[in-house]
Amino acid sequence: MPRPTCPRNISHSPRATYFKPAGIPLRDLEEVLLAADELESLRLADCEDLYHVDAAKRMGISRQTFDRIICRARGKVACALVKGLALRIKKLE
Repeated sequence: MPRPTCPRNISHSPRATYFKPAGIPLRDLEEVLLAADELESLRLADCEDLYHVDAAKRMGISRQTFDRIICRARGKVACALVKGLALRIKKLE
């Protein structure tokens, strides 16, 4: 049984929840789900250009956990772009 996930500080709420290739109806596309913590890790590392140590501190997690989250997020985004899949962003509840 895996450990429960520790709470993460997420300070950004996305304006859009779906991204998809142009010209293809959403109903015809497979989708990839990007979790809120994965989007936050992309924002901190790639948009704000923070080092992983600093981004992890902002999220309230260890650097190793941040590395796993960012790797998973980049993989999902790359897969969606290369394969032409819809990208759904899960909002915080």
